[in-house]
Amino acid sequence: MAEVAYFTKEGLEKLKEELQQLKTTGRANIAKAIAEARDKGDLSENAEYDAAKEAQGLHETKIAKLEETLANGRLLDESKIDTSKVLALSIVTIKNTKNGAKMTYQLVAESEADLKAGKISVASPIAKGLLGKKVGDKTEIQVPAGKMEFEILEINR
Repeated sequence: MAEVAYFTKEGLEKLKEELQQLKTTGRANIAKAIAEARDKGDLSENAEYDAAKEAQGLHETKIAKLEETLANGRLLDESKIDTSKVLALSIVTIKNTKNGAKMTYQLVAESEADLKAGKISVASPIAKGLLGKKVGDKTEIQVPAGKMEFEILEINR
């Protein structure tokens, strides 16, 4: 059974747009590439045809995965998010207790994660260590660089 993923409205719309593009423009481009390769002659020794057919298979797999993600995706109403503790879609300001560095992240679905935009996946080590915590809580999180301790300063939506 597929895993349920929670999305913001913009994240869900972005996935729907990507799926639509893959089904229309993407499929048309692959069909064109297959037709061009077929026109070049003998299919048994046609590497371009084989590559185009393989690309078609990968493209259809991507479409199927996106459709599954959308079928199991749930839209979260951000106005109803509890800000007393860290949950999916919470915007959390944390402080590294060692160096005093402050960071603000929004915990989002894996497909919406974008570190440059301050959005981290709920499946990431930092997000997992923050989930369920309250303002003022300190948590030690195992990250690739070792253990880090963070204090939760603020939770918003």
